[in-house]
Amino acid sequence: MGGHQEGAVSFQVGGAFFRPQGRLVRDLGVVAAALHRQQWGSLRVLEGMAGCGVRSLRYALESGANFVWCNEGNPDLAPVIGENLRPVTQYRISHEPARRLLARCVAEQDYYDFVDLDAFGDPLGELPYALGAMQLGGWLYLTSTDGRSLTGHLPPEQLNPFGGIARVHPAGHEQGLRILLGALQRQAASLGHGIRPGFAYFTGETYRILVQLTQRRQFNPKTYGWLGYCHHCGDYAVIPWRRLGRCPCPHDGKPLTLTGPMWLGNLHDPLWVEQMGALATAWQWRDVVQLLAGFAAEATLPPYFYTLRAIAQGIKGDLPRRSHLIAQLQAAGYAATATHINPEAIKTTASLRVCRALLSNLPNAQNPHF
Repeated sequence: MGGHQEGAVSFQVGGAFFRPQGRLVRDLGVVAAALHRQQWGSLRVLEGMAGCGVRSLRYALESGANFVWCNEGNPDLAPVIGENLRPVTQYRISHEPARRLLARCVAEQDYYDFVDLDAFGDPLGELPYALGAMQLGGWLYLTSTDGRSLTGHLPPEQLNPFGGIARVHPAGHEQGLRILLGALQRQAASLGHGIRPGFAYFTGETYRILVQLTQRRQFNPKTYGWLGYCHHCGDYAVIPWRRLGRCPCPHDGKPLTLTGPMWLGNLHDPLWVEQMGALATAWQWRDVVQLLAGFAAEATLPPYFYTLRAIAQGIKGDLPRRSHLIAQLQAAGYAATATHINPEAIKTTASLRVCRALLSNLPNAQNPHF
């Protein structure tokens, strides 16, 4: 077996599935868990789908976990996990389905500060047990690879397993993050609690979100509702529940294609990602710092984005430079930033009409109320 190095640890992969390209996702989890350890004074970690165990190893040695439970459903990986966790002092290894393990933790009131579920496909079957196995104030770090359901690409006769309607549009991957967050909010509410998004990350292949379990429910008609997309003009509109059935496009009156219900609140918590960024800076993890700065910039902006291609539709010439258009929007009084979800898109409080007007240098484009 060839050895691998990641962060401060060395490990073996053996026959486990392992993607070196996922290092940044694992780095984010390590920083988040370490920050919780700093703020709360202790850290108990449960990893439900461990593979070779590298994440459990990093939570123990880099995040400072007091105890790590490393579970991997495939017992054939026991030797490599055992070898990898030899430097850890307080840990447990098991080999059973994650859902069964989490259900037992709930039954035994064995609660954890940080639960990591790196699921393949949709993680819906594990959600109620994962939330039930968490301490209040603890964190769930969850993966979904079910892009077809989340972006509206299922065949018409198949319902979205996340309990909503997903439609195809240019901001579909942000939609995926928000549908997943909405499913978590509903599940937490059924337990009498809420969730606070720490961050929501689309990696280009998977959806990875970090949420904190809170005492009080977090969603309401303003933060949990519907998103409309106009296939005629290309713009978006947030649709409150009371406006369902009366939701023409505000720009051209055409019918809107609706997606939802989904989480419409902040995609990331600005203070949390700022604190994570400070810790990553101290560790000199530059690419993590850069990504977290992007999260902070886009955290409070509307629940969609505009692609440069959509903005430049009907305008001759090459696509505009994203940084130049963002600067124009900010100078005109709008909030605007890049989005980590799409390298050729922007998030802004301006409408698509304003973006196009600025791009065309129209005389009234500088009016914030245009």
